[in-house]
Amino acid sequence: MKHLLKMLDLSTEEIIDILNLADQLKYELKHGIPHPHLKGKTLGMIFQKASTRTRVSFETGMYQLGGYPLFLSSNDLQIGRGEPVQDTARVLSRYLDGIMIRTFEQKEVEDLAEYGSIPIINGLTDFCHPCQVLADLMTIREFKGSFDGLKMCFIGDGNNMANSLIVGGLKVGMSVSIACPDDYQPPKEILDFAKEYGDKFQMTNVPAEAAKDADVLITDVWASMGQEGEAEKRKKAFAGYQINDDLMAVAHEDAMVLHCLPAHREEEITEKVFEGHANEIFEEAENRLHAQKAVMVKLMAD
Repeated sequence: MKHLLKMLDLSTEEIIDILNLADQLKYELKHGIPHPHLKGKTLGMIFQKASTRTRVSFETGMYQLGGYPLFLSSNDLQIGRGEPVQDTARVLSRYLDGIMIRTFEQKEVEDLAEYGSIPIINGLTDFCHPCQVLADLMTIREFKGSFDGLKMCFIGDGNNMANSLIVGGLKVGMSVSIACPDDYQPPKEILDFAKEYGDKFQMTNVPAEAAKDADVLITDVWASMGQEGEAEKRKKAFAGYQINDDLMAVAHEDAMVLHCLPAHREEEITEKVFEGHANEIFEEAENRLHAQKAVMVKLMAD
């Protein structure tokens, strides 16, 4: 494992190793046990998409690991203003020990990895969100004990979250179902991957079918960053794709609910369901810190 570019690149063993280390680092933090695995290391954090949780969790994680995080906004870089990505990658590789990038195009992340000589971590692209899904898997295992026999269900847009959840969920052994409108399905690359798992994957445009007997229900906002101009169109397309009491009634009685945040209450999830599962959702948010620390240690520690 040289980089974290997308869930498709990780083996099942690598995912489990990251989750096990994340559990250990969480335990050590809660018990005041120092773990300066990245002492003297510097992480450059490139943000072409803003984020509260990604910036705070990566900065805090680097400090807790003994390293130094360096925030780089789009205004601080020449990417997109004339300098090729490959030149930026080679220059930053001379200064830093690792790069986390949160951007739009997956190709930009892949190019940094191809032309640079240091580990690259995908903090989010329009194609995938591996850090969030590692935190989701960590949370599911924390609450359910294992992945054995579990059914994970995603309701909403076949977007970066859905893409990474499908791959991550199937690779750790869960059954995965997804409900999305016909015009908002995941890309062919993801669906081709899922077909390899046969009946362990289900896609439908009927939320109740996907949620039937689910152990974990997950959703995301209907309009992600950069899609604000489509907000009204998307509200019409996703009407009915909401996690609510009716959907929870067809899932298992002890089903948990996750949301990567920020949440738009009464759109993709009701206030009642959100608050009823707030403990799970905010544990999931905290686990971004621990999962990302595990990724950084795996990639950047000597």
